[in-house]
Amino acid sequence: MNLTGQTILITGAARRIGRALALHLARAGADIFIHHGHSDSEAEQTAAEIRDLGCKAWVLQADLENLEQAIGLVEQAWKIQPFQRLINNAAIFEPFDWAAVTPADWQKTLNINLTAPFFLSQQFAKRLAGQPGRILNLLDWRALRPGADHLPYTVSKAALAALTQSLALALAPAITVNGLALGAVLPPSDGSKSTNILKAVPAKRWADLSEVGEAALFFLAGPEYVTGEILHLDGGRHLI
Repeated sequence: MNLTGQTILITGAARRIGRALALHLARAGADIFIHHGHSDSEAEQTAAEIRDLGCKAWVLQADLENLEQAIGLVEQAWKIQPFQRLINNAAIFEPFDWAAVTPADWQKTLNINLTAPFFLSQQFAKRLAGQPGRILNLLDWRALRPGADHLPYTVSKAALAALTQSLALALAPAITVNGLALGAVLPPSDGSKSTNILKAVPAKRWADLSEVGEAALFFLAGPEYVTGEILHLDGGRHLI
């Protein structure tokens, strides 16, 4: 599978999993739009590495909490070059106790993790105007096994799982929409302790970033007959 001749917009692609996806998919031949919110230097570094691989890369900035900026991101990219793949990766993950969540916390999390992916997908589908395309939403094993921790994040990802399947129906047959539900890939960005994470993972190890890239490549370059699917890449964590 390769993506030669394809262009991909990846939100939150300057750092962590988004950066790893951008580099892995560029190695498969894709040109990449690297979106970031507030990580300009890291985004430019990622773009430079993609160009060193012989692919095109562009850096785009938008604050996805601001839904007007989220809606405008597709147009911003399309003016530079039309694209055929969209990865909704950007998310915030904050360890709110349910009793401490404020309306602002709740709304910010839903805007970035759920509402922005919807409007990005909407605008992407409108731009494609019936031409083939693919959307991949980055989820979490918690999306289908919600608990009491990280409540706004968990609810937003559960809703994104539902949105993935709804859009798969709404945008068929031209656009496939799938989800990749991740488990222990990188230590939490919120600084919370991660020493006990692997105790609940049947595979007893962290995922390799290349495994995330391979799974994404399957959805973006593999069978077109797969849509509305949510694949767990979590070492079996969702089974516990």
